[in-house]
This record gives sequence, structure tokens and C-alpha cells, in this order.
Amino acid sequence: MNIAIVIILFILTLFVVISLHELGHFIAARRAGVKVEEFGLGFPPRLFGIKRGETVYSVNAIPAGAFVKSAGENDPTVPGSLASKGSWSRLAVYAAGPVANIFLAFILLSAFFTLPTSVVVGNGVMVHSIVEGSGAEVAGIEPGDIILEVNRQPVYKWGDIQNMVNSSKEGEEITLLLQRDGSQSETSLKPEFDPALERRVIGVLLCWNIVNQVGKGSPADEAGIMPGDTILSINGQVIYNEKSMSAALASIAEGEGICLALLRGQEEIIKEFDSAQHMTGIDLGWVDGARIEQKRLPVWKAAYLGGWYITHMPALIVASIPLIREDPGKALVGPIGAGQLTVEAVRSFGFSNMLFMAGIISLGIGLFNFFPLPPLDGGGMLVALIEGVRRGKRLSPRAMRLAYTMGTTFLITLMVLITFNDILRLIKGGSFGL
Repeated sequence: MNIAIVIILFILTLFVVISLHELGHFIAARRAGVKVEEFGLGFPPRLFGIKRGETVYSVNAIPAGAFVKSAGENDPTVPGSLASKGSWSRLAVYAAGPVANIFLAFILLSAFFTLPTSVVVGNGVMVHSIVEGSGAEVAGIEPGDIILEVNRQPVYKWGDIQNMVNSSKEGEEITLLLQRDGSQSETSLKPEFDPALERRVIGVLLCWNIVNQVGKGSPADEAGIMPGDTILSINGQVIYNEKSMSAALASIAEGEGICLALLRGQEEIIKEFDSAQHMTGIDLGWVDGARIEQKRLPVWKAAYLGGWYITHMPALIVASIPLIREDPGKALVGPIGAGQLTVEAVRSFGFSNMLFMAGIISLGIGLFNFFPLPPLDGGGMLVALIEGVRRGKRLSPRAMRLAYTMGTTFLITLMVLITFNDILRLIKGGSFGL
């Protein structure tokens, strides 16, 4: 994937997201009777403009978004200005921009979920490890077992286990058909509710292969590969069957190094070798018939997932506060950091993730602008709400100037720090680990 193309698309995404934000303000302002002098795409100097009614529609030289210029701006004495309108009208105009971003995010995320995705399926799924004290451990399930059925229903992919476990009645036992060393047996267990995951679990970590044995003194043994490990990828190529592993090893040029991703216990381990010879001496167990298939969600389910992201994002942000405190440099990003994150996401997960990132960016801008701090839209909404509760009684000009000065100073300081951190991360060669 050409990084330059991704960067250009990212810039275009920012332009569209910001322009739609301002279009939301423009439409709401016109409906509220606000006199809009200019609606501009990009920022001056102006390239050209067309006047329709009282509004000039312009195209400008700096493609960094859009703007709405209303008469009188914040002066309530100017007829037709936004400030001259009632509290609830102003609240609606301020809210229209972020709402437009959230609506765009819903469209983009729903579109992303309708795209076909590559899914690994097989004749069952393999158990990599068991959670201590879980129902799976009590039932005698062991690493390397293959779960063929749950309650007489065949299992083909990892998501099947989760869906079948959660569709069972609370407190009810489920029956698993297992394959171990070529023979089949049944076992029963009771799923337990995991409050962190907000769903019932049986206590297994799943995989598509497992290292059964490592020859003593073999190159793999000397490289630190151990029985019980799962090979996740080789040089970024996902390993799910013997053919995929052979193809990954065959693609390594003579003298080229190898980057091996292993799952050991519940931890991913990265090992780097100077040649593929270090992969010899391993006996692997595989899931029979494992292969990649293209899956596409129905439109209604894609829309449901798009809406789920929208409604759960505030809760996810709150839940991530400890991580933000631990590493704010990766949690708080500006345009430069968002661009780097987009490049990493597209390079790691494919070009289709451009849609997902565009949706997340639009959602982030929308939620950020709802923050009740002048001069953000949320600050304007807060002022309008307070004045609405006071039955139209205005806050004093002095209080307004103080609030806008403090808010603007804070936002400028925050953006300078975030931008500095984004640039420093690039200089140091840091990444988001995608």
C-alpha cells in the first residue's frame, strides 16, 4: 500500500468531515433565520465565489475544511446574527455540526461493516490455553483439544463459540463435543458471566494450531519455541493451516530475516531470526479443513454494529481513562497523530479500514465538539442552555469574554502539546503498535 495515497485520502477525509460539520451549522443557521454572509469550502485566499440570495458560496485556496460566516457573528445587536436569536435556536445551530459528524460516522461505519471480510473457518476450533479455575478447566478440557460442536451444533469459527455460549440459558449446562488425539468425547460445563467482557464465557483461548513437540537441540528449540505455543504469523502473514505456513516460509528470500509472532499462554511473543531454518524441528497440530472464506454481513446487522459503535463510544472513552493516564501520548492525538494511526491501520488491516478510520475520525470530532468548553460547539450549547433556563436572560459580556478567553487559551495549549508529541513520535520512529 502506497503511503502517499493513504495520506492523501486521510487529508481528503479530514476535509470532508470538517466540511460536513460546517454544512450542518449552515443548514441549521438558515432554518433559524440567521443571515449567512458566506459559506466557504477551504480557507482564504478565495479562488472564486457565487452569490445566491444573501450568501456567497466560495471555494478557497487552503483545503483545510470549511467555514460559515454569519452577520454580526456574536453581536446580539446586529439583526439576523446568531447571537440575536433565541436560546433554543442557538443551541440547535451549535449542535447541528457535531450531529452531522455523528451521522456521517454512522454511515461510514455501517458501510465498513457491509464490506466482505476474510474469516478463518475450519472443522471445529482449537483450544490454545485454559483459564485457571474456569468451567473449561473443571470439565477437563486441555490445550490442543478441538471443539467440534456445542449443544449438537457444529462449530466453524471462533465467533460460533461465543454466539452459542451466549445463546444458552443462564445457569444451564452446555455440552461440547471434543476431539483429542484422533478420538471424540463429550463433556459438559456451565458458562460463567465475565463482567469485564459483559458476556458469558467458558474459559478458553482459541487458535488454529499448536506446537505439540519441539525436537531437542533442533533449530526451533535453540530459537526458544516451546510446546504449547501457537504460531500466529510469519513476517506478517497469518498462519491458519499447513499451506499458509509453507507459503509464508517460501516467500522469505535468501538471506532475509524472519519475524515470528507466537501466542504463549495469554501473551503474544515476537521472535526475530536471521533465517527460516529456525522453524525446523517443530511438530504442529492443526484444525482440519481450516481455510479463509469471504463473509459479508447483511445491511441491517451492519447498521446495528455502526449504531453500536456510536452509542458505546462515550462509555469506551470513560473506560479507557486509566490507559489515557498511563500513556497519554498514544491516547490523545491531533491531525498528525490521526494520520499516522490511519496509515498503520491501513497497512496492517487493509485498505478497507480507511472507511473505518474515517468513521472513527468523524465520530471523534463530533464528540470532541460536544465538550462544554467555549469556543467549542458544546460551549455555545452550554451558554444557550443556561440562558434558556434563565428564560432568555443573557450572561454578562464580561463573563462571556472571560469564558471564551480561558477556553481558547486552554485549547491552543492542548493542541500545541498534542502536535508536539505527534511530531516527536514520528521523529523517534514510534508507532501505535498496530
